Amino acid sequence: MPRSPTSSEDEMAQSFSDYSMGSESDSSKEETIYDTIRATAEKPGSARTEESQGHTLVIRIVIQDLQQTKCIRFNPNATVWVAKQRILCTLNQSLKDVLNYGLFQPASNGRDGKFLDEERLLREYPQPEGSGVPSLEFRYKKRVYKQSNLDEKQLAKLHTKTNLKKCMDHIQHRSVEKIVKMLDRGLDPNFHDPETGETPLTSAAQLDDSMEVIKALRNGGAHLDFRAKDGMTALHKAARARNQVALKTLLELGASPDYKDSYGLTPLYHTAIVGGDPYCCELLLHEHATVCCKDENGWHEIHQVRGCLLFNLQDSCARVLLFRGGNKELKNYNSQTPFQ
Repeated sequence: MPRSPTSSEDEMAQSFSDYSMGSESDSSKEETIYDTIRATAEKPGSARTEESQGHTLVIRIVIQDLQQTKCIRFNPNATVWVAKQRILCTLNQSLKDVLNYGLFQPASNGRDGKFLDEERLLREYPQPEGSGVPSLEFRYKKRVYKQSNLDEKQLAKLHTKTNLKKCMDHIQHRSVEKIVKMLDRGLDPNFHDPETGETPLTSAAQLDDSMEVIKALRNGGAHLDFRAKDGMTALHKAARARNQVALKTLLELGASPDYKDSYGLTPLYHTAIVGGDPYCCELLLHEHATVCCKDENGWHEIHQVRGCLLFNLQDSCARVLLFRGGNKELKNYNSQTPFQ
């Protein structure tokens, strides 16, 4: 079964080697992820600003992979993504595939345990009533099984390289019945293809006519915010592939339009990068996607779309962004407007 073990300080330079971005070195990938984490955690109006105003929630965070427990103050009106970044900023040891760690709420009061969706607000997940500090686990995302009498040995036998490859092959051939059969036996669809780095869901999101495959994977325990090795979610992949059907299906299943990749960029930003499919742009904006995501160079979506416009004459997405509140006067870090 997928599991992310801890790494020693000597292995820290390799902790984020899964996030492949061209010829970028392992250490620079790690720094990019932590720079993104620090930048978001320190934004004005973030959780720390709220703390100074007294809007805080103390939660005990149990990190089993590090054998640590921490009590941390959070802003209940911040997203789970921000809360997750706060936790990562407190760690003195690295975790492999850290962006696929999440906050897990254990089962209680007859409710099943579940991972908290990264773009929902922390206050949307009420903590169990009772005395003492509420507790959440910070652990690697995997399928949440409903059965209480799981045979761990049988599950381990199911998660062999051969079976995982079969699952990916079934996805490529859109063999829904075979996928469902493997999931019913207990396969956890939150894993990486060793050859491509894709997950079952990110792979399906790039295929035509993959609606039923996506639904089967989701019903079988695939997390919508589980990232491929390049740091992107299935929603990012669908946006980049201009796959309107897959994008619509993922959003209808509850995916947030504001999931972040390893650089903190959203699906809407990636839509602009690949030329700005207007329907994909509309789908994301209809679900209240945040406009004005900014990359490390200060470029927003509107900069990317206008750049594509010069070469591709694709102005539909630019019109949509402007209509939905995109600011044509925004400047990047070189003081350039989208028009310039």
